Amino acid sequence: MNKLRILFEILLVSTRLGLTSFGGPTAHLGYFHTEYVRRKKWMDEKSYADLVALSQFLPGPASSQVGIGVGVMRGGVLGGLTSFIGFTLPSVIVLMIFASLLTTFDIADAGWIHGLKIVAVVIVAHAIMGMSKNLAPDIKRKVIALLALIGTLLFQSVFTQVGVILIAALIGYIIFKDHEDDGKKAASFPIKKRFSAICLMLFFILLFALPAFRELTGSYWVAVIDSFYRAGALVFGGGHVVLPLLEQELVPMGWITAEEFLAGYGATQAVPGPLFTFAAYLGTVMNGWTGGLIATAAIFLPAFLLILGTLPFWDILRNNDKVKGAVMGVNAAVIGILISALYTPIWTSSILKPVDFALAAILFVMLVHFKLPPWVIVVTGAAGGMLIGFM
Repeated sequence: MNKLRILFEILLVSTRLGLTSFGGPTAHLGYFHTEYVRRKKWMDEKSYADLVALSQFLPGPASSQVGIGVGVMRGGVLGGLTSFIGFTLPSVIVLMIFASLLTTFDIADAGWIHGLKIVAVVIVAHAIMGMSKNLAPDIKRKVIALLALIGTLLFQSVFTQVGVILIAALIGYIIFKDHEDDGKKAASFPIKKRFSAICLMLFFILLFALPAFRELTGSYWVAVIDSFYRAGALVFGGGHVVLPLLEQELVPMGWITAEEFLAGYGATQAVPGPLFTFAAYLGTVMNGWTGGLIATAAIFLPAFLLILGTLPFWDILRNNDKVKGAVMGVNAAVIGILISALYTPIWTSSILKPVDFALAAILFVMLVHFKLPPWVIVVTGAAGGMLIGFM
């Protein structure tokens, strides 16, 4: 009974966070710290810092992985699942409803949809500004970011994204292996290493088996699961970086139009919770609510397997200087990938006229200098897009 009470408490707290956590991954981590560390005291500052560091090391949605980790430390694996459901479900439902309206009433060409696409330009530009200060602060990492930008712009494919990340990891391994930080750290996570090893094995089995099974069977649903699983498994840097991966997977296949894609990305900024719930919108546009649920499960599954699979081994990884160097290289490459995504498909599909750029500039100033919350930017962008439609 005590276990059920703990799970119910996790569900209540995480659902409240899922309904109120606007602002993207960095903001989510702030909300989590306030709730889990300061108010609930479910963990101390050191344990929370260790968990955040691990989520930054892994590919996938950082804030979701931290939420899962908090749930695991509070209530075991079921606690992690409960925490994930509470934090994610509110935005999943809202985005699936939005997708249903989009397809039912054929509103893809509406002015406010165009406004949401312009919002996407502003949100990603702001994300690049904030992340570049931490991920590419010196000239070496700026060069890595520049090379990643050039590579992803000139050779646009899923394999390019993966190749850039691997090359950046190798460069970081070579040039940052002697980088000094704040010393050794330790943490304790309540998961058995045998269970974690099984999770890691399953992660890699699915990563390599799904593409092969997709080719062998020609199954549409296997192809959908493969596309979303691979996007969730190979993205470093959070929800903004998943944009080019998903765009290159879905739009060329004819599963979704570029206009529908960017409209959904803009709408995702208006809801609280993780940016990876964008998959719920995409899956619903493609195949109704069933598609939305399958796409959501597929894109978040790698995050589950990775966080559960690495918690007990984190001390070994994070205290290895060479591993830390590789991660520094990858983080710098993320900036280049983001800038590439900002140009295409976001900018090229959204800023079509001078008035579009004017609206983008207004929204950017509201977000960066007036520091208005993201939902205000989204509402203003939608309204501005409607006004542009009448001009």
